[in-house]
Amino acid sequence: KDIRALLNLGHTFGHAIETEMGYGAWFHGEAVAAGTVLAAQFSRDEWGGADIDLPSIERLLTSLNLPTKAPKVAAQKLLAHMQRDKKNEDGVVTLILLKRIGEAYVDRRVPGAKLLAFLERAVA
Repeated sequence: KDIRALLNLGHTFGHAIETEMGYGAWFHGEAVAAGTVLAAQFSRDEWGGADIDLPSIERLLTSLNLPTKAPKVAAQKLLAHMQRDKKNEDGVVTLILLKRIGEAYVDRRVPGAKLLAFLERAVA
């Protein structure tokens, strides 16, 4: 189950972007691309993923003409959308995060306060 879940890297952030922007404002792949960068940033900056080569991820997505920056939206609204994600259990946000490129994992213990503080910096 968790191996298949790894394919959702970037989706929790991406679905929140899609919902907040209104479906159709961004293509699904664009929102997931920006969400993947957010997941990598969160992994690196907030969750101990010091080995994450964020510039390589951004270069790859840019080479595919995909966005690497999330739109400027209210962090609290993104968090609210993320808290409604079907992968969550007991009100705790579940994210697919990175240890390094090529090594993702499921984390079922991401506190909302930590995620909100990150989003306030990342999308403000």
